[in-house]
This record gives sequence, structure tokens and C-alpha cells, in this order.
Amino acid sequence: MEERNYYRVYSDYLKNKYGTKVYKLPINLPLTCPNRDGCVGYGGCIFCGEEGAGYENLSNTISVRDQLLENKEYIRKKYKAEKFIAYFQNFSNTYMGLETFKKYIKDAIMEDIVEISISTRPDCISDSYLEFLSHIKEEYEINISFELGLQTVNYHTLKKINRGHSLAEFIDSMIRIKPHSFDVCAHVILDLPWDNIEDAIECAKILSALSVEQVKLHSLYIVENTLLERMYKNSEITMLSKEEYINRVVAFLEYLHPDTIIQRVIGRAPEENTLFVNWNTSWWKIRDEILEKMEEMKTYQGKKCDYLNGKALKKFNK
Repeated sequence: MEERNYYRVYSDYLKNKYGTKVYKLPINLPLTCPNRDGCVGYGGCIFCGEEGAGYENLSNTISVRDQLLENKEYIRKKYKAEKFIAYFQNFSNTYMGLETFKKYIKDAIMEDIVEISISTRPDCISDSYLEFLSHIKEEYEINISFELGLQTVNYHTLKKINRGHSLAEFIDSMIRIKPHSFDVCAHVILDLPWDNIEDAIECAKILSALSVEQVKLHSLYIVENTLLERMYKNSEITMLSKEEYINRVVAFLEYLHPDTIIQRVIGRAPEENTLFVNWNTSWWKIRDEILEKMEEMKTYQGKKCDYLNGKALKKFNK
């Protein structure tokens, strides 16, 4: 069962864009987030462990250049890779002074790096940083993209998970990024306990209306020594079933614009120090179940994307 028959696959997009397979090289910087250090809150997101999202990364004491060289050598040998994306992955990679940010970005420019991808938060996007990146893109002829942690469009849920920002900041970041023609990938968790399937559908609609180019879907997992773990053990939350997650993914894809690239439909998490992840099921098995559900329903990405460009006026054009 081919993914590309049901939604737009990221690996296909990269191969068409760069003419070959492209692999991401993760970069780990000694950073934090504004909802950890007191700028907008403390403790970080309730689901985020002390290592952040980059549990497979090299040490942040290693320079950017050396991390890229080591990862490049490994991936090149294993996959015969030729082109790479320098992926600033862990925590909020624009949450630092501008001059420090400039140094890190320049250190990532090297042979065979065709793109720099920057993972950050919507409230860490600023015009001065974007203008610098535009200069880098033009001077070095290298593509720039962002991965923005949205997680949900439900602003009540954003408060519950201690994001420290609302939907407004995400909209603002998109408005500022768009004039620079940088691609944006939105990270979304579809099975947060306080959301329902209508939130998943509304998320797809908002991302489509904002012309977000890419989406990365995750299921919620529980890391030890987090607030989410305490809530889970105290029965304050109930984890959704795998079947409900699949239903939400399918509904999300149906309402998502057909041109949006899907980086993934289910995430991964470290098995160690994790109480709950992907219903003890391999990520690729869940992906296959999603595809089977879409086949059963005879549905596909964008099937219900009929709400843009004056939906109410369409009756006059019949």
C-alpha cells in the first residue's frame, strides 16, 4: 500500500526538489525554551523531558561543524547519501541573541548541505532573524526552512500543556515568515487529552488557510519525570486509543490542503524513560493502519478541503 496514493510524502518531495534522496543531520545546541527559563513560564511543556526532542542527538558540547561532519559520515556510509539538511532540532533554536544565532547558522554552511532547517517556537520568530536568514539564503544559495511547534490550535489546550503561547503567535510567525519564502513545517499532536476530532479538523483548516507548506504529526507519549507523567499516574488524564488517533489523522488529512507535504503521520520516542508511547506498537505498523483506514474509507488528503476562497459564494458558480 503506497503512501503517495493517500497523501503527499516528504521523501518524494525532497527527491523531486533536490534530484536525489536527502537526509537530515540533527544538530544539538546548548539551549532552553522561554517556557522553561521564566521568560513566559517555567517547567516547559508538560510532555517534554529534560533532553527535549533530540533524544538521538550528539552532545551539545560538540561544535555545530563537528556534529554535522560526524553525522554526515555515518549517514553517507549507511545510505550512500549525497545531499543533506542541517537540522537545528532540540529545544527552541532561535531563542538566543542574534549574533550567537548568526554564528551557529554560518557554522552549518558546508559542502553537500542543501538546506538549513530550524526548529523553534512561534513566539521565537522575529524580523531581524528572518532578514539575516534571507541574506544567508541569497549569498550561499542554500534553502531555509522552519519547523514550528504548534501542537494544537485549541488555545485552552495550549494553556493546559504550558506552551506559553497561543494560536495568535503562530499566526503572527506565519505572517512574518511568508514574505521571505521560507518553507514552514507545523508540528501537531492530534491526541492531546483535552482536544477532540473537531480540533483536529480545525487545525487542518487553519494550517491550510495560512498556506503552511508541511506538517509533522505526532501522537502523545509520556516521559518519566514530567508533569504529564504525574497527571497520568494520578488518573487526571486518559490516553486516547490507537483507533481514535487513527480516526483523527484521517480526518485531519481529509481537510488538509492537497498540496501540503506530510513529513510523518506518527512520531517516534525513546523507549527508555518512557511510560507510554504509540500503544506499544511500531510506528510503521500504525502508519500502515492509517493507510488501511483511508483505503477502507476511499478517502485521501484534501478530499474535504472545500472551505477556502469564499465557500459561501460557490453556490453562485454552479
